[in-house]
Amino acid sequence: MARNQNQPQQAPKNREETELVDKLVGINRVAKVVKGGRRFAFSAMVVVGDQRGRVGYGTGKAREVPEAIRKATEAAKRNMIRVPLREGRTLHHDINGHFGAGRVLLRSAPAGTGIIAGGAMRAVFETMGVQDVVAKCTGSNNPHNVIRATLDALVNGASPRQVAAKRGLKVGDIVARRDSGSAAANAAAAALEKE
Repeated sequence: MARNQNQPQQAPKNREETELVDKLVGINRVAKVVKGGRRFAFSAMVVVGDQRGRVGYGTGKAREVPEAIRKATEAAKRNMIRVPLREGRTLHHDINGHFGAGRVLLRSAPAGTGIIAGGAMRAVFETMGVQDVVAKCTGSNNPHNVIRATLDALVNGASPRQVAAKRGLKVGDIVARRDSGSAAANAAAAALEKE
């Protein structure tokens, strides 16, 4: 049975798919050695996010670059995670993450700081919608390891609501402790500057 060519294409199933932002992190040429020689293909790594706290990554491999990017983008959309953000712009607290030999340190930052992070981590933060963060990558700087370590750290981060639920406290108590801790640190820093 032939398909009707005049039929309009279906719109995306939900609005969220059209609002996703994707960033290409890297493309590599890879080779498969076969009896007749080498068969070349391309491997692509893509990060996808909605700029409101959801982010995912994916890899794809194909004989042509556009097909590899398409496969990586589809894989990234399937592997998305939600990350709680403070004031919609930064992380709630400092977090460490690791994957393989790659280790990352993510620190929340005051408004106006911007994204201070290396290439692969920067792509994750930009697609996720983080505006202020300081990040450091130690160990392996392979983009695969860095992105996986960054996502490991983000998964391990917790919002004050999650921490309060675990400890059986009120959210206000957790936030007050965080704010008083930063106020005490600022007071100590000011005292050191006066000396």
